Amino acid sequence: MVASRSARERKAAVEAGPLATAKIDLDAQQQFSYKVACTVCRNTASRGTRPRAWSTYRPGGDNGYMAAMDRWIFHLVEKHPGVEAPCLAYLEAAQQRLHERRE
Repeated sequence: MVASRSARERKAAVEAGPLATAKIDLDAQQQFSYKVACTVCRNTASRGTRPRAWSTYRPGGDNGYMAAMDRWIFHLVEKHPGVEAPCLAYLEAAQQRLHERRE
């Protein structure tokens, strides 16, 4: 059974952890586009401090979710070390995919 858009959005939000907001839009081809944003960076950027708002927007297709989540994982590791999130269990796989793309 195919998961609904709202179910996928809830899953992405849970996987991304407490610092993230996850949203799914439809692109021009009516495929899911995943957007993950950092609540900490968004809030500090709006106050005029040095950090910039951060988000990733990846178009649909089979790898849209993974691409958005990989970028989010790297953001967490780099900018918010020590924060717990379920998606960090996939850090090694995300690093492997990045390495494969660069080859």
